[in-house]
Amino acid sequence: MRKARSMPAHQDSSMKRRPFVTFLSGAALLAAAFMSAPALAESGHHEKKPEVHGWSFSGVFGAYDKAQLRRGFKVYKEVCSTCHSIKMLAFRNLGQPGGPEFSEKEVVELAASYKVKDGPNETGEYFDRPARPSDRFPPPFANEQAARAAMSGAYPPDMSVLVKARGYGRGFPTFLLDALPGLAYQEHGADYVASLLKGYGEPPHGVSVPDGQFYNAYMSGNRIGMPPPLSDGAVTYDDGAPQTVDQYARDVTAFLMWVAEPHLEARKHIGQGVLAFLIVFALLLFFTKRKIWSNVAH
Repeated sequence: MRKARSMPAHQDSSMKRRPFVTFLSGAALLAAAFMSAPALAESGHHEKKPEVHGWSFSGVFGAYDKAQLRRGFKVYKEVCSTCHSIKMLAFRNLGQPGGPEFSEKEVVELAASYKVKDGPNETGEYFDRPARPSDRFPPPFANEQAARAAMSGAYPPDMSVLVKARGYGRGFPTFLLDALPGLAYQEHGADYVASLLKGYGEPPHGVSVPDGQFYNAYMSGNRIGMPPPLSDGAVTYDDGAPQTVDQYARDVTAFLMWVAEPHLEARKHIGQGVLAFLIVFALLLFFTKRKIWSNVAH
């Protein structure tokens, strides 16, 4: 039987190094792709990266600001609700813990100020009646076709989960943190919506915007069909908060964040309790192990 021919030492070492070299080459290419992606995107589009805001509900111990939620609801009711629906929100939700926490009387009066379609009645016809706390907010348009006809072909999206549905890439290397449970930045959508509401302005030199659209620094392609919805002094606040576009944008975005995630505070409280239990449990295990093995001879 013939003996297998041995491989030369230098060839053997090069074969061992080859997977490592391949790994380094792949890692370098991946890093280059992530670093060049924002530059490529910026060369094709000129939208700005959304401003990072200091939200009260961010972080492990974050919670909603009740006064801000009340102001945000007022901005939505007086400005946004003329075009945008919020179908998943019921009037009674406004009085539940963790939200704006309106009183029962306020909820009843607010609901009664809206009309909802009900029926059929005894004659088989549908009719309008004052809304009850159990009803959901009625949409501003009867259907999508009516909305497009009123908005020159554009269809205003529903705002029930808008803040959770929007977002942006933070780029390399901060996107790595977003992949880690408990450390992920979860306010991408809020930053984007607030920045978008404040991003209207005159297009820079050399940038053209078609008729019926508006320039927005944060919108993809810098073009948006929605006219500027906010202006200083448009909504009156009763608590002394600034009546500016910046404040309106922050307040209504916080309200929309609560609409999209109304149980955020309860979820964080549960998480804090679980973490506290795990820490105590780990300490008990550590000291129990030391107690059991302390008399064992090495």
